[in-house]
Parts: sequence; C-alpha cells; structure tokens
Amino acid sequence: QVYNVTKFLEDHPGGDDVLLSSTAKDATDDFEDVGHSSTARAMLDEYYVGDIDMATIPARTKYAPPKQPHYNQDKTPEFIIKILQFLVPLAILGLAVAIRMYTKSESA
Repeated sequence: QVYNVTKFLEDHPGGDDVLLSSTAKDATDDFEDVGHSSTARAMLDEYYVGDIDMATIPARTKYAPPKQPHYNQDKTPEFIIKILQFLVPLAILGLAVAIRMYTKSESA
C-alpha cells in the first residue's frame, strides 16, 4: 500500500525526520514497531494513495563489476619499454664513441 503523508509532515508527533527516513521503501515494520494508536491507524485512510503493482518492481540482480584490462599506470605498452631499455643504452654508447672519435681527431 502507498501513502502520501506530505501534508502530515509538520503535524507528526515524532517530527518529519521519522517520516522522511521511511520514504521510498516498505515502511510497514517502521510503522508497526512504534505501536501507533487506533487514531493514528484510522488516519491512514486519509493518506492512502493505492496499491503497488508488484509487476513494475524490477528484480534484484547481483552486481558484477565489469571486467577491465590490466591497468598499466604509465600507459606505455610493455614492448615499447623493452625496446627503450635496449636502445637508450645503445644510443648513449654510440654518442660516447662519436664524441670520443670527434675529440680524438681534433686533437691529432
């Protein structure tokens, strides 16, 4: 059953927080646990809207996180890293040899 108690928010003896904490859900247990008076139960008819069509409530599904590829923090493919690990020292060695040959030919 659905009740619209918006007009009763300010008059509720327990305050509007009590009603607001029970919105958009089945509040049967919340209502019954308090032990409302027969007067309060009679007021329900005034705020009654209708019944819920159970066919419109979606079925609960278990959450399964999407599969994600392995996270590479620096966004560089691994083969590029391996190539650079080989080429950078080779380039440094080539540069050192070239500088050595250039300085040796100038001093001769």
